[in-house]
Amino acid sequence: MEQPGLETTRTVTTAVPPQGEAVRARVPRRRVRDFEVTVTDVVAETHDTTTLFLEPDGEAPEYHAGQFLTIDPRQLQALEGWVDYLEDVKGRREAPRAYSLASAPDEPALAITIKEERYVRGTTRYPPLLSPVLVRQIPVGTRFTVTGFTGPYVLPPRLEEVTDHLVHVVAGSGSVPNFSILKHALRRHPSVRQTFVYSNKTWEDVIFRPALEELAAAHPDRLRVVHTLTREEDPEVHGPGVRRGRITLPLLAELIPDPRACLVFACGPGIGPWERKAARERGEAPRPRFLETVVTALADLGVPRDRIRRESYG
Repeated sequence: MEQPGLETTRTVTTAVPPQGEAVRARVPRRRVRDFEVTVTDVVAETHDTTTLFLEPDGEAPEYHAGQFLTIDPRQLQALEGWVDYLEDVKGRREAPRAYSLASAPDEPALAITIKEERYVRGTTRYPPLLSPVLVRQIPVGTRFTVTGFTGPYVLPPRLEEVTDHLVHVVAGSGSVPNFSILKHALRRHPSVRQTFVYSNKTWEDVIFRPALEELAAAHPDRLRVVHTLTREEDPEVHGPGVRRGRITLPLLAELIPDPRACLVFACGPGIGPWERKAARERGEAPRPRFLETVVTALADLGVPRDRIRRESYG
């Protein structure tokens, strides 16, 4: 997952319970370091989203499901001119871009999934730099350096002591870290059931669609996948687990029978810094986006604040 427009802003809120440490994810301190990788496979997930499978040179650092790595755009020769231009315009050095891992720690290959972001007038201040190249122009055999791994958007170490119901509420490329968490929890936490609620514009925009269908079929008693589509008139034709519209409070109430006992991982577009700045200049509050709307609905449903983990980009 790459943040649109700015490509670098990532906001993670990790819940902290009022008593004890049961719900908080303690991420062991590990040395984040640079290492080289080779692209071994390129898989088009949708018309604008690609998964790159990466083979490290030597042993890569360990990571947790839900974490991310970063890539410095300056190392790609095709971007030299763009990097120099944007640095002149911004008056600062271009920062590395963060991408969530789609792979789980016990899988043999590293994988990142990137959605191509585009410049949107009035929303993004600068054109995206790295994601178009990673999505469209990286062939098998390409070598580059990544930095990893980091991020607190991870499962607590003793998940079964915290909950027996893990809920994923995601939109667009926000599914990427949750896909890693979903696969890991299915393998390592067999007593925990999961609900994966995923919002997109159309059926063709659904990232990991075949894989999600396979996982749901393989684990019918432990995984329920529900899609919501905002720009299709008759989404039900795609199956009984597909709904029309956005993720709403009534839908969450249907899928979360015990709000006080679940653990929610919510990831998707949130209010970005330029949206906040523009709203301040107008003397207005910024308009809520997916993440703010979902967190409000979860609170209205009765999910305790310390049982909601969220990661936003925007």
